[in-house]
Amino acid sequence: MIMPIAELTINEVMVHPLRSEADYDEAIETIEELWGAEPGTDEGDRLDVLMDLVEAYESKYHAIDLPDPIEAIKIRMNDLGMNQNALAEVLGVNSGRASELLNKANNRKLTLPMIRKLNEALGLSYDCLCQSYDVKAA
Repeated sequence: MIMPIAELTINEVMVHPLRSEADYDEAIETIEELWGAEPGTDEGDRLDVLMDLVEAYESKYHAIDLPDPIEAIKIRMNDLGMNQNALAEVLGVNSGRASELLNKANNRKLTLPMIRKLNEALGLSYDCLCQSYDVKAA
């Protein structure tokens, strides 16, 4: 006899692929119920599996694109209270070159050494910084 989900204990609820928003919502509710479960227990194992399923579903159906590299730099600079001169120091360039980069002017793009410095100083991911972006011609 199949019991309604409401009457089953958490360990009796079957884990299955997430194929719809309803499945996704149900998995989120179950994760919330299992949150804090001890690793290595039945509940902890169910939590791990459900979190993997939700992550895969979100990657496929709720993916968030990375921001434009220059916009990400501007946002992070604002978060850190940095100005253009501070960015120029980080990059080892003059203020004019930093301005060109921030304004996407004169065909100025980030170089690999700049990307490394920005990753280290601002904590921006290489995935974000290495994306292609359009610049304005000189």
